[in-house]
Amino acid sequence: MTLAVHTHPVFEPLTTSIGATAHHVDLAADLSPALVADIRSALLEHKVVIFPRQRLTPESQIAFGRALGELTASHPVVPGLDAAHPEIYVLDSTDGGKAPVWHTDVTFMKRPPLGSVLRAVSLPAVGGDTCWTNLEAAYLTLSEPLRRLADQLHAEHDGRRDFQEYLEQRRNGEGNTWEGTTVRSLEPVTHPVVRVHPETGRRSLFVNPGFTTRLIGLSDVESRALLDVFFAAIGKPEHSIRHRWHEGDVVVWDNRSTAHYAVDDYGDHRRVMHRITIRGDEPVGPAPAHP
Repeated sequence: MTLAVHTHPVFEPLTTSIGATAHHVDLAADLSPALVADIRSALLEHKVVIFPRQRLTPESQIAFGRALGELTASHPVVPGLDAAHPEIYVLDSTDGGKAPVWHTDVTFMKRPPLGSVLRAVSLPAVGGDTCWTNLEAAYLTLSEPLRRLADQLHAEHDGRRDFQEYLEQRRNGEGNTWEGTTVRSLEPVTHPVVRVHPETGRRSLFVNPGFTTRLIGLSDVESRALLDVFFAAIGKPEHSIRHRWHEGDVVVWDNRSTAHYAVDDYGDHRRVMHRITIRGDEPVGPAPAHP
């Protein structure tokens, strides 16, 4: 077993808005509390941290995730890698494991994950990049009157389009245990449109085209129009990054303030990724403004 060594990692920013590459970090080693604290701090600052060409196994990926926080099941509906690794969600492009739409992981549950840890296992010869975007920056691109309106709104998040058929036909109506309860249905949940980050206190748009279906209390026309405005703010290149994967790369992101997009540009070639998620809390919006 490799001894824990705190080597003072370097986190090289990718842009002024989002993303950093970690240098001098071996995630397969036993991570010291100081190094874990550095990684957590970098995650809050940069939102996405890339660890190039790591040597993780399923076991060491899980161990790294546990160093960052309590892990969830692989997914509310989809089973894990195997009985020994129920925490690992396998994203296999030959079995529907593609996500070419901006989304934040599992927002269709009451308590979405705090963060995700994604590892490249098998990559196509070309293509298969992933993009991440800064939802705090997206919020700030809105005009002040629109931000004030967004602060008051709530939205419905619904995972049935993507996972209801899987739950019913491939799991016989019984999914995984999530937050202590076996998932047997995917009823929509409501979250604030603007989420206040529980650690930094900063605000971000907490809607995404993948799972957000409507704004609560608005007409269909109003809801569609405002969601279009919010979705347009999300994917702006000015606050996004695009990562070209190499085998072994590990990327960690803050699920509370980012969205991501898996680029589907590799045809019928196979792409396999392993993802684990860290248990999160229920999203909280801004306090009501005083009259």
